Amino acid sequence: MEPKELLQHYFGHKEFRPGQEPLIQSILAGRDVLGVMPTSAGKSICYQIPAMALPGMTLVISPLISLMADQVASLNQVGIPAAYLNSSLDLEDYRKTLQKGKQGAYKLLYVAPERLFTPGFLSLAEQTTISFIAVDEAHCVSQWGQDFRPSYLKISEFLRQLPNRPVLGAFTATATEQVKADIISLLQLQNPLTLTTGFDRPNLYFGVVHTRQKDDWILDYLEKNRRKSGIVYCATRKNVEALCAKLQSCGYSATRYHAGLSDGERKRNQEDFVYDRARVMVATNAFGMGIDKSNVSFVLHYNMPKNLENYYQEAGRAGRDGEPASCILLFSPKDVQTAKFLILNSSDNQELSLEDKALLQERDLERLKKMERYCKTTDCLRQTILSYFGQDILPCKNCSTCMGTYQAVDITVEAQKILSGVARVCRLHPSGLGRSSILQMLRGSRDKRILDLRLDNLPTYGILKNLSQNLLCQYIDRLIELEYLVVTPGEFPVLLVTAKARQILFEGEKVEILLPVKQVSAAKPAATEPDDLLLTNLKAHRMQLAQTEGVPAYIIFSNATLTDMARKRPTSMKALLEVSGVGQIKARRYGDSFLHVIRSSLRTNI
Repeated sequence: MEPKELLQHYFGHKEFRPGQEPLIQSILAGRDVLGVMPTSAGKSICYQIPAMALPGMTLVISPLISLMADQVASLNQVGIPAAYLNSSLDLEDYRKTLQKGKQGAYKLLYVAPERLFTPGFLSLAEQTTISFIAVDEAHCVSQWGQDFRPSYLKISEFLRQLPNRPVLGAFTATATEQVKADIISLLQLQNPLTLTTGFDRPNLYFGVVHTRQKDDWILDYLEKNRRKSGIVYCATRKNVEALCAKLQSCGYSATRYHAGLSDGERKRNQEDFVYDRARVMVATNAFGMGIDKSNVSFVLHYNMPKNLENYYQEAGRAGRDGEPASCILLFSPKDVQTAKFLILNSSDNQELSLEDKALLQERDLERLKKMERYCKTTDCLRQTILSYFGQDILPCKNCSTCMGTYQAVDITVEAQKILSGVARVCRLHPSGLGRSSILQMLRGSRDKRILDLRLDNLPTYGILKNLSQNLLCQYIDRLIELEYLVVTPGEFPVLLVTAKARQILFEGEKVEILLPVKQVSAAKPAATEPDDLLLTNLKAHRMQLAQTEGVPAYIIFSNATLTDMARKRPTSMKALLEVSGVGQIKARRYGDSFLHVIRSSLRTNI
């Protein structure tokens, strides 16, 4: 069959998404490829379709155990023979999979990079026709990517050991120009077609909320979104434990995930979330890599991540089915210090030299600054993210900035008071003081430490006591952004005045800040989920089938497929095949039961 026929037959789609077809055609023509496509853009189709069209077996190298299990389950559901080899298999199952692979039982075999040089796998590779190798999460090969894995550096050595070099494809969701160059060089791609489809996910709403009352904000959000499933990311295990316990005590079906839990509990909790037994997953960034759960309607960040790559990857786990979803980051100044601590005390990548570790630490601190700017900007949030990856777009009208109304406010007088206060503190304490002490001094705090430091004796003590702490923080952030103030690097940063401050203090320069006139709720998504009786019945039927078969509901049909089904209301098998996401195999397997639900609903509504 031709690629489009394979797409329709197995996956139920008539047309390829942007970028898929040229990548597939290049692979089938024997040319290496590098595909940079955002989450939910359909990277997996780019290697699954060639796998069915090419002779022999396709090897998919991935670091993500959960992704392997989900994709293999989905492929087997539509009649494509696939399997995986990773540490989740016991010895007997591992041996059986190797043996069946040697017998040509699979069209796709997923393998973790650490397994490539095991004797059993090398024997399989030598005895099997491997026509194509797909490297998923290819940014892991670059030490400048956000998830560098030394095991990826051995992939090119594995290729050299094969009797014949297969076509090689590398795929990732996020990659800067430097990372793309590393992928081509380190994987030794030969004259690859390099295609970047763009990083935009129009169905995602992006929001930043400045609050110190994060627990209350999340409880309020969950109350307004009781029917939806989502993830709350926290920076530390301690935050995960505390927030999960609070949500459970308030009656929410929440579970937790972090590296400190036993393997057994992590697996149980992940399955509870994937199978919709728990509606909310509270987790560190250890959770989510390779999770293919399509019906995640929101991703909340309790703390600011360390960089925009991680944030966009984690936020991108929302809305994989194409439905409207929300990605909201709760920000407080303390998040910056937490992120710095994690960067400066990271023990990752033990194989790196001290020199490389120092370079990566410097890079991570620079990327943290860009992450912090995202949290404080009054520009379009989507523009800010996409410009980081080299893509320019117009304001999106679907983020907390674009949906708010801002006006320019002259803060020259307040700026002069802040700069004068910092300068006077530095005269009293030449080594300088931290941001928190400056804030307390300007607002006239009677805290013991402020009094011990004799800050209450300064003329600027309490000079801005009429401003809220939140607003004063925004003014200081603006002065840092404009380089009138600077925060020193290191574990104990202090706030200092720069030479440029003279322009405000003595030369009449004005300072303005954009402040919201009317704040639109950051919890508002791009559109509301259809509240249709038929859609509700279809989802209930899907859940029954999923429980009977022991698979996640989205593996039966995605939310987007059920929404299209509810919209088109097919009453015949021919009409059902016109629904996006319904292929021949699933139509034969599930078609009659879903058609029965549709016919029954239509009769009830007559």
